[in-house]
Amino acid sequence: MINPDDILIESFASASRSLRIAIVTETFPPEVNGVAMTLGRIVHGLLQRGHSVQLIRPRQPDDNSLPSSGLDEVLCRGIQLPAYKELRFGLPLKFRLTRMWQGKRPDIVHVATEGPLGWSAVSAARKLQLPVTSSFHTNFHSYTHHYGMGLLKTPIESYLRRLHNKTDATMVPTTALQLELQQRGFKNVCLLSRGVATELYSPAMRSAALREQWGVLPADQVVLFVSRLAKEKNVGLAIAAYRAIKAQLPAAKMVFVGDGPMRSQLQATCPDAIFAGVRKGKDLAAHYASGDLFLFPSLTETFGNVISEALASGLAVLSFDKAAAREIIKHGENGLVVPPGDELAFVNTAVELARDTTLQHTIRQAAAASVAHLSWESIYNSFEETLSGVIAQHEWKLSVTDKGLQTAISRPNA
Repeated sequence: MINPDDILIESFASASRSLRIAIVTETFPPEVNGVAMTLGRIVHGLLQRGHSVQLIRPRQPDDNSLPSSGLDEVLCRGIQLPAYKELRFGLPLKFRLTRMWQGKRPDIVHVATEGPLGWSAVSAARKLQLPVTSSFHTNFHSYTHHYGMGLLKTPIESYLRRLHNKTDATMVPTTALQLELQQRGFKNVCLLSRGVATELYSPAMRSAALREQWGVLPADQVVLFVSRLAKEKNVGLAIAAYRAIKAQLPAAKMVFVGDGPMRSQLQATCPDAIFAGVRKGKDLAAHYASGDLFLFPSLTETFGNVISEALASGLAVLSFDKAAAREIIKHGENGLVVPPGDELAFVNTAVELARDTTLQHTIRQAAAASVAHLSWESIYNSFEETLSGVIAQHEWKLSVTDKGLQTAISRPNA
């Protein structure tokens, strides 16, 4: 389970009806990615509110999950993803899930990831006439050209659409993605935003000792990049922006927080940068707050939790105008955005932001307050309301069907 020091969970009032919720996912803490951390918080929020959760996920190497009241973990076999070795796809489990849910029916099934395990969970839920919801977290079809699999883009898109359209509701993190998926033929798409732990990520976590460790003076610019170090994150553009900044401000320093398949290559390309590796909890919060500029050049995100975390930490954020940035950044007020894909504008704006200390100060002063409203309590409320609405709709449909059958039986010649 999640280390309490890594994620702080608030106390919430229990909902009027306690639900038994089966959640199926290929990723979960202590794995470090936006989907895992978001789902970890949601599970803990549900448990805090008195719901019981059955968590079905692949077993990870050296799995050391701790028991938690109200949580039933079902671990299954998985296979390592070739391009993402930190994660495993769960193998199909329809027969086992069907048998398990026949014995103890959940009120609802929520499928958080779209691998073979997720597909089999949707199939089992449909067979047992259980209500089922899903989440769309990752643009897998957009990753294909980064890994030389462009021919698979259309089949992957078709697979994702078919899977989600078998569910009663698909939750997405932004209104822009909601509209995009609807245009691509996805049905029953609803909004479930992402929260940010403002009690953890804060300008107050800035550490002079950490900056000294990085070898920078108080007035020096620290350019921060927090993400998985992989092709789909567009890391090369962050380095290009840093190089342009450094040409103007020689004392500037680049700090990478995270790990991934490109780390060795990036260390060779950018030997003067700091590679801090994976950081968690208060340590991660200190790394955020001790930076000055935050660069987010990714074009493949459905949201990008790191943007809201960087804003909460009081950083001057630069991003392409999409996903989380489009939802929460007001250009020139709490951050800067440039048109998606305009790499020259991204680099030039990064230099402008680094050089213009007055603009940077104005943005940083407004950043934390701009995400103060993104509480996890509101996210839990939204998740609960969506599940309860789907359950109510499902029960109504079953009652209508039962009444129709009873009418047909009582009037056989009608």
